[in-house]
Amino acid sequence: MRLHRLVPGLLAAALAVGAAACAPVDGIPSSAADSNDQLAQLTVAESGAMRGYSRARFPHWRKAGENCDVRDKVLERDGTNVRLKGCDVVGGVWVSRYDSKRLTAPGDVDIDHIVPLANAWRSGADKWDDDKRSDFANDLTRPQLIAVSASSNRSKGDQDPAQWKPPNQASWCQYAQDWIAVKAYWRLTVTIGEKAALTDMLERCRWTSSSPSTSPPAPAG
Repeated sequence: MRLHRLVPGLLAAALAVGAAACAPVDGIPSSAADSNDQLAQLTVAESGAMRGYSRARFPHWRKAGENCDVRDKVLERDGTNVRLKGCDVVGGVWVSRYDSKRLTAPGDVDIDHIVPLANAWRSGADKWDDDKRSDFANDLTRPQLIAVSASSNRSKGDQDPAQWKPPNQASWCQYAQDWIAVKAYWRLTVTIGEKAALTDMLERCRWTSSSPSTSPPAPAG
């Protein structure tokens, strides 16, 4: 077979392998470009109604071993110098990504759902059964659960990025990437305003690796 006939096939195969190597695993983006691609593929829709919603429809903090649950797993994962009593987390240090607060008591730490349960309900989870909602609420594989200060978690509530952003602007890139990864994996919708805010926040990713002397642009709006 002549070489010119082989080249197109070999090139296509190489491109396919390269694309597979760069593809996100389990919906987790490896770059801002991945996040932008995921965001572009999300369905844009108006926010749904809250009719029928309650946190009980998202059973969470499943057992995750003897005498421990998903909350304990997140506390152990996100803390430093974590002390355990059996499987219970009884001490450690946590730095809240949202507001940079340093926390030393497990009781002062909240486990936040990056995409809040009520937001998920309004963007498609109302159509799920409770077992799938529980999988979402206890998802340790995607970047859906994070240890943060109680005050920042209360401030956020069930708001999306068009309504609330972490006070610590250095966290905006990661927050947007995490939010998009969760919505992409679980096939949840975004509103027009939410998508615009996420697009703006992804611009911060260009500045996270820049030199300290480089000032990021002022946030839009």
